[in-house]
Amino acid sequence: MEQNEIIRSIREKISNDVLGYHSYRGDDTIIVRRESIFKIMKILKEEFHFEMLIDICAVDFFGQQPRFEVVYHLNSLSQKMRLRVKVPVDDGEEVESIVPLWQIADWLERETWDMMGIKFANHPDLRRLLMYEGFVGHALRKDYPINRRQPIIKPKHEYR
Repeated sequence: MEQNEIIRSIREKISNDVLGYHSYRGDDTIIVRRESIFKIMKILKEEFHFEMLIDICAVDFFGQQPRFEVVYHLNSLSQKMRLRVKVPVDDGEEVESIVPLWQIADWLERETWDMMGIKFANHPDLRRLLMYEGFVGHALRKDYPINRRQPIIKPKHEYR
């Protein structure tokens, strides 16, 4: 099956949940409803053979509605193609965790929460990954003050 046919099949299968799509230089992107992300990712993995979750990240469109986009990068080795899935998320909204589908999503969702403040519902262990527990705020948000002073936390162990 050719890449265009696969993308057409995906769009037909999940058409009720697709908000938009585009392709640029062979990279296909599908924009989907936040409420449907788990269902869509399950279909992409099980029916369209996107075996690998490569990355999860987020984009802050400060001043716009919705404010964020959570971006998933998928890879299908068997189909020899990549797919980007974007989910618009407003400040304070949660996105369903996809950890049950791909274990690597555990750390990727934790990093996204830690840096951007986007919560993942039903995540098994949503806590800071890169910043220390006493850190206030989410450092990659566009409204995070660049001159903010943080409390200094001494490590529990000495490093040599």
